Amino acid sequence: MSDKIARDFFGVNITDELKTSYMDYAMSVIISRALPDVRDGLKPVQRRILTAMNDLNLVPASPHRKSAKIAGDTSGNYHPHGEAIIYPTMVRMAQVFNARYPLIDAQGNMGSIDGDPPAAMRYTEMRMSPYAIEMLRDLEKDTVEWGDNYDQTRREPLTLPSRIPNLLANGSSGIAVGMATNIPPHNLSELCDGLVYLIDHPDCSTEDLMGCIKGPDFPTAGLILGTGGMKKAYETGHGSITMQAVTAIEHMENGREAIIVTELPYQVNKTSLIEKIARLAKDKKIDGISDIPDYSDRNGMRIQIELKKDANAKKILSYLYKHTDLRKSYGIIMLALVDGAPKILSLKEMMELYLKHRYDVTIRKTKYDLRLALRRAHIVEGLLTAIDNIDRVISIIRGSSSAAEARTQLMQTFGLTWQQATAILDMQLRQLAGLERTKLEDELVRLLKSIAFMEDLLSDKAKLLGYIKDDLILLKDTHGDNRRTRIINKEAQDIGEDELIPRENNIVTITKDGYVKRMPLDTFRSSYKTPKGKLAIGARELDRINNIFTASTDSIILFFSDRGKVYKLKTFEIPQATRQQQGTAVINLIGIEPSEKIVANLALDSSELSGYLVMATEKGEVKRCSLEHFRSIRSNGLLVFDVEKGDVMRWALATGGSDEIILVTAEGMSIRFAEQDVRASGRTSGGVRGIKLSPNDRVVGMTLAGGQGRLLCVTEYGYGKQTDLAEYRQQARGGKGVKTFKCSDKTGLLVNAVTVKDKDTILIAASDRRTIRLKIRDIRETGRSAQGLRIIQLEPNKIASPEARVVSIERLPNPDDLQKEIDAPEPRQPEGGLGIVDE
Repeated sequence: MSDKIARDFFGVNITDELKTSYMDYAMSVIISRALPDVRDGLKPVQRRILTAMNDLNLVPASPHRKSAKIAGDTSGNYHPHGEAIIYPTMVRMAQVFNARYPLIDAQGNMGSIDGDPPAAMRYTEMRMSPYAIEMLRDLEKDTVEWGDNYDQTRREPLTLPSRIPNLLANGSSGIAVGMATNIPPHNLSELCDGLVYLIDHPDCSTEDLMGCIKGPDFPTAGLILGTGGMKKAYETGHGSITMQAVTAIEHMENGREAIIVTELPYQVNKTSLIEKIARLAKDKKIDGISDIPDYSDRNGMRIQIELKKDANAKKILSYLYKHTDLRKSYGIIMLALVDGAPKILSLKEMMELYLKHRYDVTIRKTKYDLRLALRRAHIVEGLLTAIDNIDRVISIIRGSSSAAEARTQLMQTFGLTWQQATAILDMQLRQLAGLERTKLEDELVRLLKSIAFMEDLLSDKAKLLGYIKDDLILLKDTHGDNRRTRIINKEAQDIGEDELIPRENNIVTITKDGYVKRMPLDTFRSSYKTPKGKLAIGARELDRINNIFTASTDSIILFFSDRGKVYKLKTFEIPQATRQQQGTAVINLIGIEPSEKIVANLALDSSELSGYLVMATEKGEVKRCSLEHFRSIRSNGLLVFDVEKGDVMRWALATGGSDEIILVTAEGMSIRFAEQDVRASGRTSGGVRGIKLSPNDRVVGMTLAGGQGRLLCVTEYGYGKQTDLAEYRQQARGGKGVKTFKCSDKTGLLVNAVTVKDKDTILIAASDRRTIRLKIRDIRETGRSAQGLRIIQLEPNKIASPEARVVSIERLPNPDDLQKEIDAPEPRQPEGGLGIVDE
């Protein structure tokens, strides 16, 4: 149909009509449906849902109400687009895996990260969350503009006061006509810090704000790789970030490995991800995956990608990062409505507009409160006037023929206003009591102070901003939480595997047969019952623990062999295993010769390789060299000690250059000497005499004498004691030393000695593969030459030989210094207890 025919027949130009109608539709979608307002971060339907819930008084302390009731009220009163649109919006506002700070507290099935749909609204119930209350706070105080609803039967707020910076806190996504928004959620504590910083430094840069706001913080946690795209988005409003799942490679009981996924990128469907990985394995695009069980539950996510025996876990994980949603991009589009028009905003602009909104809200709230205070103060002044002249007031009222006449007489007699005279007429007789007068006087004083404060606040912009700043600090203290998403500062292509590993403390064990494994620190919990201990090794009966120590996942572990060579490995490169598992042969992790044995280990902070390394042998030889020699260690190791024939290097300690060394022997002798007594030598040289031994004696321990600590000695039969270090005088290197333990047939020979403090804990490893955790405060302190008391009891074990012996002790750091505290407060353990709950 031509334009002419349409114009003749319908009386309109169809081209012009289509243009006009489409533009009207586009603007309606942009303004009234798809895009959030920069002030409260809400779309109209979200704002109307909260308004309807506020009408129903569904506060956090109230019972939940049926979702159908809330959706019906929202549709009938505010949003005439049907419950089929409103209910899914309500669900999304309640889903903890979609909203960083859910505005709705729901009961019932709200769907899942697997993509399961929510239950029908007739089955679920909802109420407002504490965050929604903050969004609505002071709504009744004329803080925002109101407008007519769709049928002009009631009024609705055009925005909310929004004490929470919701647009950045919860983010937003939406597709309008010709434009879209995709704003990621952020951490509320960081946002409050950033807004406070912006108030104090209005000319700050985006980089300055990023000092407070580290980046997006997703409800599903995960990782963000790199900050380049994030910074670009914050500066221009457009950018892209790379999200990645949190994964780990674990050693399974059957000797195979598994890739464990515990956190997913934001808005990744878990079921679809598992199906994609299974499809890749089935189509032979990736080889080495045997099964993908999902062990996720209410306590957390755990997708276990089980691998075949000879599969390379690192290569498979790298492939999955590239071809699945384990690594995913998130396109940031910071588009929001500003004064009713869509606009791309930078981070600073978005924060400035929010602060402007809070500034306006605070002014309107203060003016509202000021009007009420002035009105009440005016009434109180009239009531006090009446009480002061109560006899005349009563006389005037009794002599008047009507209330109106009495009001007029009171106004003329005492110079009162109409409101004051009315309040006097409404006054109850009990207010004539002296106590009531005192209350009115106190109330007037409070009102006058409040009026003065509010008038001062309204007259000074700086004070008003200070008030907003204080409110943000209070908001952070009340609702702030810790960041969930970890940010890796390098881009995806520049990231090493170690930077994706969460920093946590592990226990590392190495056996005499050369098997190594790491376990979470909470594998061993202190107890004060009388069990036999937890087994730290399984599988091989003849294998024995050779060393046990703690190390952070990003630490560097130096492995020293009996030949005086050193090898290097990162802690996270050691496969994680359970207590019962044997571990991985160290020869598979480092380039050790088959005839070599690992005899000593040292865990160093990956960022600090300064100072010295002091090494010692069983025959009392010691050597000191700079840690600079260990920055570059070849895969086949480096020679660090020219050990004499018949001797074995057993200990290595990192020192600061001015420490004191203590050597302890099996027969109970010890010597304390200054580190400087051992001249720093080259990497390949031999050692010098540290202690002079009797014919059948040998060194069993080397430790540092630090501060006000004590020396803990433990024998092979489970006897031990701790002695103040002050009892060990410093001597010259190479002497016989002094007595430190009175050994006997009952106690056996010394096994090891370490320096300890009150809050320390020790791990004791026995030859029957039991590992016991014991608190230092429960071991008696005695003199230097005393025999000591039994601190653990070694009993025959059904899977171990009856000749159980203590083989190693390791000092754990103070629990307050660990990444998470392991033990709750417990009663003191009696001496001679066994230290840990059995299986």
